[in-house]
Amino acid sequence: MYSFTVTPVFLAIGPLAITLIVIAAILVAGTIILAILGRKAQKRQADQQEQIDAVAQTYTMLIIDKKKMRLSEAGLPSSVTENTPWYSKRAKAPVVKAKVGPKVMTFIADPEVFDLIPVHKEVKAKVSGLYISEVKGTHGTHITPPEKKKKSLSSWARKKLRDQQEEKKS
Repeated sequence: MYSFTVTPVFLAIGPLAITLIVIAAILVAGTIILAILGRKAQKRQADQQEQIDAVAQTYTMLIIDKKKMRLSEAGLPSSVTENTPWYSKRAKAPVVKAKVGPKVMTFIADPEVFDLIPVHKEVKAKVSGLYISEVKGTHGTHITPPEKKKKSLSSWARKKLRDQQEEKKS
């Protein structure tokens, strides 16, 4: 009579297909885990932003200097550097030195606000502890963000083309 050999389904597929299925399963699981962690981090950030806004005060300050530097080199109080996680101590943070009243103080600026802060000018800043979260000009002046220059190949080519056209006209 006839003899049939039954092979398991996972062996009939082949080793390459099994490897690809396992990799796909790992990628799907990783994506789901990252989505869950991202949602938790977003909620945590929203709570922290509410706390920052609740205790924020507006100060008029003269900006002396601004730099991106490590927190350990910034001259911040020791309590700030001690409470900073180990992975953030070596990262560069936007640091602003400003004169508030008679005191010269060191602040940490929000990365979005850091580019707006003018050096050697007086500004009104919304400050929560040592964290600058918002900046406005004083005496009715407006702070405009600096123009970002495009450094792409297409912008360089367009500029060269314009320069050549101007040379031909003159």
